[in-house]
Amino acid sequence: MIALIEYVMEDMNKQLDRIEKSMNPLNNELVWTRTKESMNSIGNLCLHLAGNEYQNFVSAIGNRPFIRERSREFTTDGGISKDELISLLRGIRSQSEEVLSSLSDDDLSREVIIHYGHEDWNRMYRKADRAGETYDTRVIGRLIVQVSAHYGYHAGQIVVLAKMLQDMSEHVTGQYH
Repeated sequence: MIALIEYVMEDMNKQLDRIEKSMNPLNNELVWTRTKESMNSIGNLCLHLAGNEYQNFVSAIGNRPFIRERSREFTTDGGISKDELISLLRGIRSQSEEVLSSLSDDDLSREVIIHYGHEDWNRMYRKADRAGETYDTRVIGRLIVQVSAHYGYHAGQIVVLAKMLQDMSEHVTGQYH
């Protein structure tokens, strides 16, 4: 496996472990609690991470079907247990590792197409091609770094939200700060 991909997957797996560890003490109701109406719940953030990772790694890089309802990631307010959410994240991760482990050094500079749903595309003010397709392109190496940074950002939000919702003294990150 390419060193960059190995490092990225190692870091993303640490973040996934932190997400799971922070969710373990919570019940399903807390996982779907919004601390403010304008904020996302832990459940929403998990759906968003799974959707983003699938869209970019599995679909765009892996050339598998584009399946994502991004707006639903933020409007869902329950009905999926924390165990199902963790299983979803781990299942997507398994698919991502399969796709990324097959890449060569040359692939890192290859451009891929990232598909979007029309509603999401219009909300993000992108351009459509002549056939009305909604897509963006990105170089694989850059995309891998961007998805990893995005994952870490939201994993941190999940850890903080979990600590706010269920007071815990455990240092989920394994670091004292």
